[in-house]
This record gives sequence, C-alpha cells and structure tokens, in this order.
Amino acid sequence: MQVIAARRVFDGIALLENHAIEVEHGLIRALRPAASDEALLDGLLAPAFLDLQVNGGGGLMVDGATDMARLRHICDTHRRLGCAGVLPTLISDSAQATAAVIAAGIAAAQEGVPGFLGLHLEGPHLDPRRKGAHDAAMIRPMTDDDLAQLCDAAARLPVLMVTLAPEAATPQQITTLTRAGVIVSLGHSDCSFETAQAALASGARCATHLFNAMSQMGHRQPGLAGAVLSGDCHAGLIADGIHVHPAAMRVALAARPGGIFLVTDCMAFAGTDLTELRLNGRQMLRRDGRLTLSDGTLAGADLTMAGAVGNLIHLAGATSERALSMASAEPARVIGAEDRFGHLRTGNAAEIVLLDGDFGLAAVWSGTGWLTRPAKIAQAGNRKDH
Repeated sequence: MQVIAARRVFDGIALLENHAIEVEHGLIRALRPAASDEALLDGLLAPAFLDLQVNGGGGLMVDGATDMARLRHICDTHRRLGCAGVLPTLISDSAQATAAVIAAGIAAAQEGVPGFLGLHLEGPHLDPRRKGAHDAAMIRPMTDDDLAQLCDAAARLPVLMVTLAPEAATPQQITTLTRAGVIVSLGHSDCSFETAQAALASGARCATHLFNAMSQMGHRQPGLAGAVLSGDCHAGLIADGIHVHPAAMRVALAARPGGIFLVTDCMAFAGTDLTELRLNGRQMLRRDGRLTLSDGTLAGADLTMAGAVGNLIHLAGATSERALSMASAEPARVIGAEDRFGHLRTGNAAEIVLLDGDFGLAAVWSGTGWLTRPAKIAQAGNRKDH
C-alpha cells in the first residue's frame, strides 16, 4: 500500500485539511485524516483532470495521419499535463480522415492506451456561418452513410462525442445518434433558440465551447447560448480569458450552478515550445498566449487544464471547489465515468494531481507512482509501504 498526504485535499466535492490518500494496486483504498507521523506535501491534492476537447499535443495534431501511436503520444502528453484522460478531437476533415481517426481510436481502445477515453469528432456537420478555424471546404450536412459510420463507431469506442450544428443534422439523426450511445454536442451553429431546444429535445445533451462559434444571447433572440444558459444540458467552457471574457464566465457560472465543464481546446502546441504549426495546410501561430491562423482567427487555445482552473478562480471569481470540479467531476459526469475519475474515493482510479498555492501543476500521480515528481518529494517523505 502507498500513502500520499497533503495539507489540502479536494475530494471532488469539498476541500479537506490534512488528509491522506491510501493507494493499492492503482486504486484508491481510502481517503482519511492524516496520521500525526505522516509528512504532508505542501499544496493541494485533487482528482486528475479530464479534458473532453484536445485537438493535439506534443507537436502532433489529430488528423488524417493519426494512428494508434499518435493517439498514444497525444494522451501521454496530456497525462503529464495533469489529465487522467482525454478525448482526442478531430476538427472538420474529409470522410477518409474521419474513418482513419475512428480506426485509430478503436485500436487505442482495444490496446488500452493510458489516458485514452474515446474520441470527439468536432464536425464536419456544422454551419459554415460559424465555422471558426474549421476549413469551410470540409463542412457538409450529415448523410445516411455518415450516420451509419458514427453509430458503428459508438458501439466500438468507450466514448464518442460528436459536435454538430442542428442546421446540418435532422432531429431524427440526432435521436438515432443518441440511441446509439453518441454524446451529441451542439456547436458551430447559428441556430435559433427554438431550433436549439428542438435538438436538445431530440437527444443532444451538451454544447461545445460555450459562447464561441454559436448564436449569441439577445433579449429577443436568445440563440444557442441562451438555450444553454437557460437549460440543463452540459457545456464546455474555454477559460483562457481570450475565448470568453471573464464577465461572460461569471454570467455563465451564475446562470448554471452545475453542468458547465472546462475544456482546453488545445492544439499540437500543448506540451511543447513550438511557435508555428500547420492546420489543414494553413499556418497556425502561437503568440502571447493566443493561437491564431495567419488572418487572426482564433485556432484553439494555448491552455492547460491547470491554467484553466486558475483562470476561472482568479479571473471569474469561482471558488476553488467549483473550478476543480469543472475540471474533474463535471466532465466525468458527462461521459459517465464517475466510478473511475473525478473523485478521490474508494474504488476510483488513483489519478491525482498536486497543485501549488497558485493552482499551478506541481506533480502528477498515476496509478502506483509519480508520473511527474514533486520537486521536494524526497524531503516530504510522503510514501509509505506497508
């Protein structure tokens, strides 16, 4: 058995003082008050994060060249950035690229690639009026063949999230996807409030990057943003202070006491010092915390999940409990994985992050040991084998 103890521990719901986590065979055996002879790590232990929208990492994008090895590399990059699991995300691409990514995802699931939760297909069934950085040439309505492909993939993947616009998929198609196990997320859409409500009634239960690439909330035309803020569907939020103004974040948190989760929407820059990359043949630039195409269009975010947690606290005034939950327990709820992730409780996977006083990532514990090690672990003497 191994023991990790810290001055503060977030269990997925509440902050606890001077607690210890017992780990056995990669699972949490108990969370309890620390004994008087157990040295405490400075900082905060919390459930490792889950990120349901990562377009790449470690210098590699999710694209038509993706295979299992690439997914393994991307997942490993994000594990070292504090994510117990991610949904590698393909943005609108060709039918061939979509098929290749699905095949790679199925292989990764069969192989049990650490950190691989499933796939997120963001498009190509979107509204070109709200394309953002997506290639308009790739955007198209959903066909019967697309529907069959997605339903088959959902049966063979642990999780499949699909971002679509109601303008590009019928209510019947949304219902069919939902019944097949797909998490349908509304996004990149200029739809009306009423159309959004109809899509949610048909089975969609999530929205992709709230406020971004969607019809905005007006007092007479609430749009997709209004449907999310006044409803009960889940919604991802990019908390980099660029995609969403801190005031809008505060409004969202006040309107929705639950249901909103953090995403990074990161690109291949994650975990690297790269400053330029290619996206579907187009140049992406990394400058001053922003990722853009050469024309200035935002192209994902230069963000880690620990950074998103800190921003939500410091910029939007969220409590630490709310921010940490939005990076762990909330996304676990979206994908139905609360029995494994998002909480430090008996039987859950021992996937844990150590955060410093400013909520920066200090270390990552995965399974039976430190994946990235605290700087002062030797002095802390926190591991005990019995």
